[in-house]
Amino acid sequence: MSHHERTLMDHTRLGPTGLTVSRIALGCMSYGDASRGGHPWVLDEDAAQPFFRQAVELGITFWDTANVYSLGSSEEFTGRALRRYSRREEIVLATKLNGRMHEGPGGSGLSRRAVMEQVDASLTRLGTEYIDLYQIHRFDPATPVEETMEALHDVVKAGKVRYLGASSMYAWQFATMQHAADLGGWTRFVTMQDQYSLLMREEEREMFGLLADTGVGSLPWSPLARGRLARPWGEETNRSDSDAFGKTLFQDSDRAVVEAVEQVAGDRGVPMAQVALAWVLRNPVVDAPIVGATKPHHLDDAVAALELQLTEDEVATLEAPYTPREPVGF
Repeated sequence: MSHHERTLMDHTRLGPTGLTVSRIALGCMSYGDASRGGHPWVLDEDAAQPFFRQAVELGITFWDTANVYSLGSSEEFTGRALRRYSRREEIVLATKLNGRMHEGPGGSGLSRRAVMEQVDASLTRLGTEYIDLYQIHRFDPATPVEETMEALHDVVKAGKVRYLGASSMYAWQFATMQHAADLGGWTRFVTMQDQYSLLMREEEREMFGLLADTGVGSLPWSPLARGRLARPWGEETNRSDSDAFGKTLFQDSDRAVVEAVEQVAGDRGVPMAQVALAWVLRNPVVDAPIVGATKPHHLDDAVAALELQLTEDEVATLEAPYTPREPVGF
């Protein structure tokens, strides 16, 4: 049995590792203190509580955040919620580094200095002694890959981090970093957190072949295309209206894809989000899509998608309108 087949109802192995994770990951970018900077639409700590509790109740024990999300406050909320609603032993905790946390040499990027400083800062904010999955938040062209991979290896060997992951970049960049790890005898990345949805399938060209060949697991971000695949075309939300980054990710030809999701969901009598997520989960390199929940039904729909088996005809309907596009988001 391959590690991508569910050993339980809703769990899988993380990439090539022995670590078991829930098949849905809770995306914690949605929670933070907006006054610190970052996205204006995030939920404050009180408003975020029901979602952490609901995740635990549904068995979503894989939680993903980053140091830059609301400038450290997402990590703080996530760490406190973990202690309030669960136990450290039961949650697989993922965070990231690279984006700017402050001025100065250790405040951003993937230099040895930044890796050493940022891992300790994240551990402090999360209130934990170790991070399960420490991910580089994009590629850093200003730092030699050997410097980054050796520094990341050192934080693994120090017991601060259990596994390493990367995020959106070109496949050649990811391959170069993995090769550097192999040459140095250092820890390899076991996951790739990349953008993948019915509206963004460019990873199928290069990255997914590389992941499949090397046993690395994908953790798709924006699997519902920032909610665009979860509601009929043209319906705006508070987030889509104020999401400057999100507006750069999509194009007018997406409408036909959204309408295909609406059609399949209507015929099935299920919410659009379940169809869009079930399509992402079909891909054998996908370990756990990252779902950012801001309404109670978001996590329910995500878990229900695990049970939804799309037919070949439905898949053809969903995939037919796709238009190739430039990679964005990195």
